[in-house]
Amino acid sequence: MMNDAEALKKLQGVELEILLMIDSFCKEHRIVWFMDSGTALGAIRHGGFIPWDDDIDIGMMRDDFDRFVKVAQDDLPKGYSLQTFENNEAFAGLFAKVYKDGTAFYTKETIEAGCDQGIFVDIFPYDALARDPEERSRQLKTARIWQSVSYLYHAKSITVPHRGFMGAMESFACRIAHYFVRTFSNRANIECRFNAARSFAGPASDECIILSWSSMKPCRKCDLLPVSTASFCGCELPVPGNPEQYLENMYGDWLAIPDPEDRRAHFPEFIDFGDGSTWSAGGASR
Repeated sequence: MMNDAEALKKLQGVELEILLMIDSFCKEHRIVWFMDSGTALGAIRHGGFIPWDDDIDIGMMRDDFDRFVKVAQDDLPKGYSLQTFENNEAFAGLFAKVYKDGTAFYTKETIEAGCDQGIFVDIFPYDALARDPEERSRQLKTARIWQSVSYLYHAKSITVPHRGFMGAMESFACRIAHYFVRTFSNRANIECRFNAARSFAGPASDECIILSWSSMKPCRKCDLLPVSTASFCGCELPVPGNPEQYLENMYGDWLAIPDPEDRRAHFPEFIDFGDGSTWSAGGASR
């Protein structure tokens, strides 16, 4: 029987395989990318995965992201597929994922949405923010609302920020909101409204953000590009150009190891590794 620690290690191995494929693909097509958020933190602080982390995030500036989506749609190596809001009606995120085909990574949300999700790497586009404070506020509010609406449209079981009683109340509210959103909205409207956050009048600032994660602290473009490299599981891979400043901006004291109770992962309900081995939250595995 595969225990949780064994499943995590195996999952990380599959995700690393996807990441290295993406790196090779981007080099071939001259697309600039970098490890993002917790993956960048893991590279700089641990030389690989944060030990308890179970996903990989990468970032691209919008122009590179759009080029990646265009060429990856049909040209990824056999055994991998690109998933986006546009090509998968059960996909709720307004960003992209690359799946390893023949695998499964099912959460409560994806099961409810009917999303046949494989083991994946997340790919997030960074968009420019307006210099004008009012325009910027509109961008962030629009993005936050419509990405949330998308998640609520696709599933009623949403990961909420709190635990205990507060978390239970948030989960109950999400279930009610799901039925409201399904009644009064649709995917085309959600996508159009979300994309409106990318445009603004007047000049751009020197900061950018992942609009599908608009609660993050904006980053200066000069801290992201040009990229530098760091060792990740023995491989030299791109990270933001000024990684220490990027991590300080994202996490504050990024060298501090969180207490065990604050180490949060995204372990799903079920994983199929595509080689005959599986893991489930209920403990049944092989």
